[in-house]
Amino acid sequence: VMKLNPQQAPLYGDSVITVQLTEEDKVEEDVVFYLIFTGSTVQHCTSTRKINPGSLETISPGHDCCETVKVALCASKEGHPVLVVAEENFKFIQDEAYDAAQFLATYAGNQQALNFTRFLDQSRPPAADVDILDEKVALAFRHLKLPAEWNVLGADQSLNENIPRETLLHFAVRQGLLRLTWFLLQQPGGRGALSIRNRDGATPVSLALERGYQKLHQLLTEEDATEPDSWSTLSHTVHAGDYCVKHHRQLDVYMLTAE
Repeated sequence: VMKLNPQQAPLYGDSVITVQLTEEDKVEEDVVFYLIFTGSTVQHCTSTRKINPGSLETISPGHDCCETVKVALCASKEGHPVLVVAEENFKFIQDEAYDAAQFLATYAGNQQALNFTRFLDQSRPPAADVDILDEKVALAFRHLKLPAEWNVLGADQSLNENIPRETLLHFAVRQGLLRLTWFLLQQPGGRGALSIRNRDGATPVSLALERGYQKLHQLLTEEDATEPDSWSTLSHTVHAGDYCVKHHRQLDVYMLTAE
């Protein structure tokens, strides 16, 4: 039996999973291990990298629903058939970050909901927690199947730009969420939100300045601002028909997902 640690991951994936091998599976150098996750409607295959003779590392795939899936550890060696050496259960769950992304996406144009998020200001989490929150919510947002007409400013585009209001961008900047801000800027309405003032007369740009978030301010104001480094360590996705291939740049792990 192999041991997976942890034995569950959020739906949006991209978290590190360690695979402990049993004594008999600690094998010679030329064996390649990969994991196959079989869900009810999709299957994922991930490559692994060896940390030491007894353990491997991989990245959890993004999954389409909350469920327990079967994970098979496969070993492949040139000139030999592929062997399934172990099987284990693994659970995909919806966590707080996913809930948060869903809430924000749903209430993008809703002033009551967005004004409510300003209460979060009073209880600012420590910087390290903000960084984790930022990564998770940005990943979750990226994983949501946003409708084609989705807009950072909400569904009602007839609102003219001079009406003072809160936007998702105000929220992301106020919380210091660099990755989420970058993600929102790439979406329809993202750039438009830059010039919108809230009831205090603040734009997302002036908020970043006022709070001393230099990196965020650069991201919002520089013409050719590139994606934050912190974002580029995450998986990069390529779609091809019913397949989707992800490459996790930091661990150099590949994932193939098929319907």
